[in-house]
Amino acid sequence: MTASGKVARAVRTFTADVAQGFFEITHNGLALVGVAVVIALAAVTARPELRQAGESRLMSWLQERQVEALGMVPDLDAIGRATAANPKDLPQQQAAVAYWLSRKYRVAPEPLSALVAEAWEAGSRAKLDPTLILAVMAIESGFNPFAQSAVGAQGLMQVMTRVHTDKYEVFGGKLAAFDPVTNLRVGVRVLQECIQRAGSLQAGLKFYVGAANLPDDGGYADKVMAEHARLQQVAAGRAVPVFTPAPPATLRTLAPALGAGPLLPNEADKFASLSGS
Repeated sequence: MTASGKVARAVRTFTADVAQGFFEITHNGLALVGVAVVIALAAVTARPELRQAGESRLMSWLQERQVEALGMVPDLDAIGRATAANPKDLPQQQAAVAYWLSRKYRVAPEPLSALVAEAWEAGSRAKLDPTLILAVMAIESGFNPFAQSAVGAQGLMQVMTRVHTDKYEVFGGKLAAFDPVTNLRVGVRVLQECIQRAGSLQAGLKFYVGAANLPDDGGYADKVMAEHARLQQVAAGRAVPVFTPAPPATLRTLAPALGAGPLLPNEADKFASLSGS
């Protein structure tokens, strides 16, 4: 064999040895990694707190990356807190009412759809016409869930929160007055009590607005009944014109003008305790 042949053979042998060594090192290294992963998984399985800590750190890291990318904190549970529903998923008469109220009060149909559906359910439980419940909401707050009167009536149905604190306890406390569905449910209960106490719907509305001891309710009951009649027609499939109403102004804010005098805190509580409102 020539000298050049010997050199070439030596080079091939050296290259083969290096490749074999690299393969063995790599193979052994991957095996070690695999063993390490198996040991780590076993440890995590044996100690749930390690798994939870790891998941927490991973989620925290992912959230930080999302905040950096989006410029805000993501919250996948937000959809569950939203008071909204697709009006197309409602029964026909409920959808008609939701769309009509949306146009009249300039409120998005999705939250109104959720309220309409809840009014139907609450009305069924309380044996009250759901369109009456919606009419009270319309006149009381114009469907503003954060409305508050001068004497402390709050939310969609303008319930006197400090008078009906007990009714909010099962919903977690008085701050639930600003949750639309909770306020609706409590308001329906108060309205039901007022009607039962007064003996008739018209008189019950007078109690509800706080005019039980006044000769006149400022036209409140008539306004509610007129809106109730319109909503009944809408629910029946009739075409009812939409007129944008003035901002809600109930007896609670108009009492001094009606000759009742200024509503001092103790007087407001007295009216509220009598009227349930």
